[in-house]
Amino acid sequence: MWQTLFDFTNVIALGGWALLILLPRRESVLACVLYGAIGLLCATYLVILVALVGNMVDPAPAAGTVPNPAFEYSVEGLMAMFRSEAAIVVGWTHYLALDLFAGLWIARDADGRAVGRLVQVPFLLAIFMAGPAGLFAWLIARLFLRADETENA
Repeated sequence: MWQTLFDFTNVIALGGWALLILLPRRESVLACVLYGAIGLLCATYLVILVALVGNMVDPAPAAGTVPNPAFEYSVEGLMAMFRSEAAIVVGWTHYLALDLFAGLWIARDADGRAVGRLVQVPFLLAIFMAGPAGLFAWLIARLFLRADETENA
């Protein structure tokens, strides 16, 4: 079950990234990315999280025992929590949703600053591959780019 959910979330995220990078930035495309991909990832995350916290599903431990959801807030506590397949899937879904949301924000911000698509693509790929590093790169780059009359900040 967890592998199937993992595969499902990856397909949804890749579809969202493909729409964002490859298709024209029409409002309908952006809405598909926001509500279709990001919204679906967020809903999936919420369902998994509620099921785990409510003990409605077996977390399928990868090694050792699965910790109580009220884990110790420390590196060791996080390591214990992520010893289950369920925690890996919920954590990965979290990354996928927020990285795609950051990519959508960058795309809209760049469009508002009249930044060409070819310039945007490296930033979007950086977000796709290394989330916060790509976002940081865009935050630095946008300091040097012209803002349109309607700021998207």
